Amino acid sequence: MASTLLKRTSFSAMKSVVGGFQIGAQSRAYAAAAVGTDLVSAATNVSLQKARTWDEGVSSNFATTPLKDIFKGKKVVIFGLPGAFTGVCSVQHVPSYKNQIDKFKAKGVDSVICVAVNDPYVMNGWASKLEAKEAIEFYGDFDGSFHKSLELDKDLSGALLGHRSQRWSAYVVDGKVKTLNVEEVPSDFKVSGGDVILGQI
Repeated sequence: MASTLLKRTSFSAMKSVVGGFQIGAQSRAYAAAAVGTDLVSAATNVSLQKARTWDEGVSSNFATTPLKDIFKGKKVVIFGLPGAFTGVCSVQHVPSYKNQIDKFKAKGVDSVICVAVNDPYVMNGWASKLEAKEAIEFYGDFDGSFHKSLELDKDLSGALLGHRSQRWSAYVVDGKVKTLNVEEVPSDFKVSGGDVILGQI
């Protein structure tokens, strides 16, 4: 089982399954981010894009959200995944948080956030399809800069996804990472789900 603590350990090339596709991938279960990392400082000048319709994007002049507005002075559970509308992400990962949102709130969590390397319009459509917009805040990382800054990015070109995110979760207080869980391969769903992080808060 993958450790729930982030390891700086390299793994040999292996076959992984993402959204039903088998790909040969170099697995990496480490990142620049670790327990104690200040995400705002680690991803300097990076912002995310809150899920919205195209018309909402136009009317906001395509505004983005600075990380300090998301994390500073707040208790946040954030989870990242390879992509909207993909298998494990839709069937297991998002529901594991959506279905337990009351438990997160009872623990004093201000917001539960889902982020993926997608544009905010796709994230909005996906959130609507999953009927999760009332429970979870969805953000796009359209160019992958957030995940690259934290070394949580992953090349999933073998599954026709291009450069995406690893599957991970974190509990962040006032911008600082208190707990960080990263799956060994994006097809795994062992340490990044809602049940695990609820037990870590």
